[in-house]
Amino acid sequence: MKIIIPMAGMGKRMRPHTLTVPKPLVPIAGKPIVERLVEDIVKVCGQPVEEIAFIIGQFGAEVEKTLITIAEGQGAKGSIFHQDKALGTAHAILCAQDCLDGEVVVAFADTLFKADFSLADAKENTIWVQQVEDPAAFGVVKLDAHNHITEFVEKPETFVSDLAIIGIYYFKDGAYLKRELQFLLDNNITDKGEYQLTNALENMKNQGTVFVPGQVAEWLDCGNKASTVYTNQRYLEFIKDTDLIDSSATITNSVIVPPVYISAGAVIKDSVVGPHVSVGKGTKITNSVVKNSIIQQQTEVKDALVADSMLGNHAIYHGRFADLSVGDYNVIK
Repeated sequence: MKIIIPMAGMGKRMRPHTLTVPKPLVPIAGKPIVERLVEDIVKVCGQPVEEIAFIIGQFGAEVEKTLITIAEGQGAKGSIFHQDKALGTAHAILCAQDCLDGEVVVAFADTLFKADFSLADAKENTIWVQQVEDPAAFGVVKLDAHNHITEFVEKPETFVSDLAIIGIYYFKDGAYLKRELQFLLDNNITDKGEYQLTNALENMKNQGTVFVPGQVAEWLDCGNKASTVYTNQRYLEFIKDTDLIDSSATITNSVIVPPVYISAGAVIKDSVVGPHVSVGKGTKITNSVVKNSIIQQQTEVKDALVADSMLGNHAIYHGRFADLSVGDYNVIK
């Protein structure tokens, strides 16, 4: 089994957090989004993963080293491929064509999931889907009476289906997928100027390839700040029974409301932290209340009330706790 993860996008909806760090490396419950994704896919593969390929932009040597380490942490070879121009999902996957053989999982690195099935039992090509309230914002699939996918529809203007494609796919034959992706490029078959994976899937279906839906228990988006904070909250709930506070963290005269992830070297003093807070390495929180937030590495928070927030690396946020004398019936906002 091989895993291919396209992640060359600029993450514009996550700015300013993606100005210095690629979106897939933003932490969720103490680990980068892409590492959480890799862990979850390996769990459902049900067999050894031979190689994990990351398709990236010009992110630099340090990012590439981090990705290789993530792959090796799952006992797999890590490979780096580059997509220098944003020419669509089909083009992105084809950048890793050297890995397109045998069984392959393709997973786009801005979505996380929880599922209770194993690909070891998969008999057909599988496309992970989730039921959504507003399918107009997604690519969706239609099913027949045999639970086979009969149609792929990108952002339907009228109701077609409420089963949204979440961006994770299993292919029994990676070489076949490679040929179909190359066919799009060779014949300049585009949708809105880009080479799209859904066009290749439609061609494969028309040739008799069977696709079935893989239903996930929970789909977690990391597309913007609010959804990423929510995903952090859910992941902390998933792993709350494990030890989430590093032994080197210093906690003085403070209340920790679990689940909270506190990384190595963090210092928390005279504060209330939690629930649903992730604190990065070396971060200092003093005389503050922090809940439902992600605070990254080497950041300082002092005299502040922080909620539903993301603070980046090496940031400083000093609030203005006040010494007040407020009379009867006054309202201060």
